[in-house]
Amino acid sequence: MAEIIQERIEDRIPELEQLERIGLFSHAEIKAIIKKASDLEYKIHRRTLLKEDFINYVQYEINLLELIQRRRARIKYSFKKDEIEYSMVHRVQGVFGRASAKWKDDVQLWLSYIVFCKKWGTKTHLSKIFSAMLAIHSNKPALWIMAAKWEMEDRLSSESARQLFLRALRFHPECPKLYQEYFRMELMHAEKLRKEKQEFEKAAMDMGDFDHPEEILKGELARIVYKNSISKIKGAEFHVSLLAIAQLFDFAKDLQKEIYDDLQALHTDDPLTWDYVARRELEIESQPGEEQPVSKQAKAVEMGRREERCCAVYEEAVKALPTEAMWKCYITFCLERFSKKTSSVPLRGQRLERTMLAFRKAHELKLLSEVQYKQWIDLLLRQDLFKEALQVAEAGTELFKDSVTMWQTKFQVLIDSKSPDVEMRFEEAFAHLKPQVCLPLWISWAEWSESAKSQEDTEAIFKKAIIAVTGASSVTLKEKYLDWAYRSGGYKKARAVFKSLQESRPFSVEFFRKMMQFEKEQEPCKMVNLREYYERALREFGSSDSDLWMDYIKEELNHPFGKPENCGQIYWRAMKMLQGQSAELFVAKHAMHQAGH
Repeated sequence: MAEIIQERIEDRIPELEQLERIGLFSHAEIKAIIKKASDLEYKIHRRTLLKEDFINYVQYEINLLELIQRRRARIKYSFKKDEIEYSMVHRVQGVFGRASAKWKDDVQLWLSYIVFCKKWGTKTHLSKIFSAMLAIHSNKPALWIMAAKWEMEDRLSSESARQLFLRALRFHPECPKLYQEYFRMELMHAEKLRKEKQEFEKAAMDMGDFDHPEEILKGELARIVYKNSISKIKGAEFHVSLLAIAQLFDFAKDLQKEIYDDLQALHTDDPLTWDYVARRELEIESQPGEEQPVSKQAKAVEMGRREERCCAVYEEAVKALPTEAMWKCYITFCLERFSKKTSSVPLRGQRLERTMLAFRKAHELKLLSEVQYKQWIDLLLRQDLFKEALQVAEAGTELFKDSVTMWQTKFQVLIDSKSPDVEMRFEEAFAHLKPQVCLPLWISWAEWSESAKSQEDTEAIFKKAIIAVTGASSVTLKEKYLDWAYRSGGYKKARAVFKSLQESRPFSVEFFRKMMQFEKEQEPCKMVNLREYYERALREFGSSDSDLWMDYIKEELNHPFGKPENCGQIYWRAMKMLQGQSAELFVAKHAMHQAGH
């Protein structure tokens, strides 16, 4: 092994001598490079090979190449690249080749190899690298697409890209992404041929072998890909994606029309088809041939007409396909248009009226989802239509009695409209909902009561909630209760609540930390109370929370009435209670603290 490493180091000597001769590196730096290179060579030639050693080797060489580039730019010297950089790049390729042969399954390693070759100008090797990678990772469509794109865009070889896509489709005959990219590639190829023909015609040159049939120039190959793809992959979403790609190419108008007609013929029962057809009306001028509107008012009128045509298509759609999904498309469109900013009051009024009408019709047919009821209520509240919002909220909770979100939305309407029935409605909600999902409602009720009712009423709500909500959900409720007690009655009230809850498990660390913080805000801050809170917290979390132990120690050291002599005992208690990684973390933090960090 030593002879091989010595030989590889000797192979570096010419390039290192050139680096020193032209002044890019000093003699001391060259010696350091040789030492580092020797260490790296030993690691990649030992019997037990590690991937990390190969990665470190490659990274060192890349860093060295980048440093050479920067120093060349600084002294403005660009000669001897054949003897320096090219030799280094060739060596790195060899190391990458060994690594990728050893760890064939590591896709990231292959990709790093490809990125290196692209960056350092050795693109001639890339076809072989892609072939080797795809022979092993033929089950990954993204790699086939990457290889084909490189052939098309970097090597300008449409034929090689086409062959790669055809091979990929033999492995993945139902992969939408492959068909989409293959379709795009054929359209790009046709566009390139058309541009070449235009250049020849402009220069009045004989096209010779460059003369292609008119069908090819019109995108016939892309059309074949399209026909094959829709026979394999069904669904309007895929169809629409191909149409979106075709629309990027101006010459493919006939193909666009064919795809559009097929979409309407094959997928009439898919809401996505109707949605696409309706939205397309936004792009079509109302009266072709007329001048474009110039004034803001004329533009608003024109936009209003387009939106009316869209809604007419949607109206036809919901009659032909009366489903929740179709109404969702219609309502989403209306909400999107309403959210668009406009200075035209009539246009904004039209948009609001259309949106409200769509909501009402879908509601009458019972085809609104829970989310859409919430959207409708939000829209009504923004327009200050509290009475109608309440009616919609009532209807929503009637349909979705088990939904906490729906009830919360209803309570928001009741609170915003200052209804006198809020308390009664909360009681009604708890009768319909399971106790374990009611936490958000209890919190909403308590927050409302804090601003609208007396302290006694609010506390009664918190006490009811503590009994009703059990398990992990109750942790948040206890924190909220403690916060409210401190806000409304100060430290004395908070301490009373803490005492009443101290055996009501489960707790969170934050529950105890809040109490500690309240104590620290008092004048004077009593250390005896802080100890009590720390001891209670450690009883619950002492086996896992190293920060709690460290804060306890710091408190004893820093508090005016602390007892530093207790710190040793606290430390040993922590070592006994903490387990696994928590104990190691505590030891490290304690050592850092003692060192003054």
